[in-house]
Parts: sequence; structure tokens; C-alpha cells
Amino acid sequence: MRMKTIRTLTLTAAALTVTAGLVGCSSDDNSSKPAAGQISGTVTVFAAASLTDTFNQLGHDFEAAHPGVKVVFSYGGSSALAQQLNQGAPADVFASAAPANMKQVVDTGEITAPQATFVSNRLEIAVPKGNPGHISGLADFGKAGSRTALCAEQVPCGAAAKQVFQIAGITPQPVTREQDVKAALTKVTLDEVDAALVYRTDVQGAGDKVQGIDFPESAKAINTYPIAPLAKAPNAAAAAAFVDYVKGDQAKKVFAAAGFDTP
Repeated sequence: MRMKTIRTLTLTAAALTVTAGLVGCSSDDNSSKPAAGQISGTVTVFAAASLTDTFNQLGHDFEAAHPGVKVVFSYGGSSALAQQLNQGAPADVFASAAPANMKQVVDTGEITAPQATFVSNRLEIAVPKGNPGHISGLADFGKAGSRTALCAEQVPCGAAAKQVFQIAGITPQPVTREQDVKAALTKVTLDEVDAALVYRTDVQGAGDKVQGIDFPESAKAINTYPIAPLAKAPNAAAAAAFVDYVKGDQAKKVFAAAGFDTP
């Protein structure tokens, strides 16, 4: 009887050891815990209006690559976005159409991380389909009575326009100055002006709604676009991941297809 009791206890202990081992293996199963580097939640991106089409595509691709992440964009003139960020608007990432507007946010301490230049862009004249105003070049923006639109000088497309006009020795006489490049382009697509100075990517993105006219001075006023996460980003991990994605090879293909130049 004594020997049987000892044998039963030994078997029970062995069974408990095997069970514990199985439980331990189950807890180490990668399918039951997040993968390394997994991110979640919402990432809010403030981006220049000229990035609208490409960032919408990249946001969709980023969400597909990171299930559980939602990308929310706020587009506008870079100067207005910088002002909003400096006033405390909650955001995770800022992508500006010019270093000057990025510097506005860096100077207040809202951005402390290094910025990365991810694309560059240049101006092009946009005219309505068929060119009813018979616009031939940059000189038409200086003619009295011309119906032309420019971006406001405080936004990157307006600052670049100011530079090319100075180089060409032309004093422009626009009938309107818009707060971002998309608004200037809309004036053309609605046939409210005969021409607007916008980015070549905007002309390309508008398809057959507008026609583009190149001019040599555009090569001397190229805008570079920096991107960086905010110092107080509510979702710092997702912000860093999105910035890396924008700098990556897949994003470069999207930018190149849209007409941007990439580093």
C-alpha cells in the first residue's frame, strides 16, 4: 500500500509539471500579444495644402500597413498651420511646404526633433482648359487688366512667386491673393481668373481641368518640404512611424508619380 501511494503522488507531480509547461508555451505564443513596434490609435497630421492628394494616398497605405491606426489630416497654408500649432492645436506631425514655416514652430519649442526634407516642388502657370485668356508666360501677370491669382506672400507658394517675379523683373497685378495653393487653383478651375501661379503638382493633379505653362524662372525658386513630429504629440509612436513612412521608398514612388522631386 505504501509503494502505491508514492507512485500515485509521483505521477501527479509529473502531470502538473507538463501542464505548467504547456501553459508557459501558450503565454509565449506571438499570436496572443502585440508584435514588436505595433502602433495603434489616431495620428493627426498637419500638412501643406499642396500635399493633399499624395498624403491622402499615403494615409490610406499607412493605415493598410498598420491595422488599428487612423490617420487624420488637416490641410491648409503652411503659415496658418504653423500659427495653429504654436497656439496649441493638438497634432502629431507637421509637414510644411517651406522650411521658414517649419522654423516658426521649431522656434517656439513645439517641435524639437530633427526635420527631414522629403520632397521639393516648383511653380507652374495654370490656365483654364483651352487657355481663353491667351496667357503665354510670366509677363502676363504684370499686365494691367489681367485676371490672375497668386497665393498670399506669407504662404510658401506666395513667397516663391514673389521670388520669381523679382528675378524676372515683373510687378504682378493679381486680382486676388489666396490663403493656400488649392484655393488659387480653384479660381482657375472655376474660370474666375485667366491664370494662377501654383505648383506643378497641382497642375498635374487637376488633370484635364487646367493646362500648365512652364517658365524658366521657376527653377530658381524651388520649395523644399520638411516634416517632423511634434514635441507633445499625443501619439508619439504613430507620429514617428508616419514620418518614417513618408521618407520611405514606397512614399517616394507616390511623390514622383505626382510630379514632386524626391531627395
